[in-house]
Amino acid sequence: MGYDEATYADVESKAPGMYFLREALDCAELGVTVVEGDADWEGMEHDHGEDGQEEVYVLLKGEATMDVDGESIALAAGDAVRVDPESSRALSFEADGSRMVVAGAP
Repeated sequence: MGYDEATYADVESKAPGMYFLREALDCAELGVTVVEGDADWEGMEHDHGEDGQEEVYVLLKGEATMDVDGESIALAAGDAVRVDPESSRALSFEADGSRMVVAGAP
């Protein structure tokens, strides 16, 4: 078969509001995550310097702030941000019912 499919709501969340789809879609390199949360949701600060993975964050609904290397970036629905592997990043939602898709690959 030339494709795989999954529904993120059917995938067990790895952390509150975080649905990792890499395994469900049998991805070899690409990671895809759906993140849902309210205004009090905050992700952990991290980077991917060791694994070389760049990430793209696309806010589908709500409002969010991305902190990249100490710079805050305000996001509205439809905005996207690409982050270099070695850059430190942290995500927080500023509105209830926010939803974001994160894709990453080396």
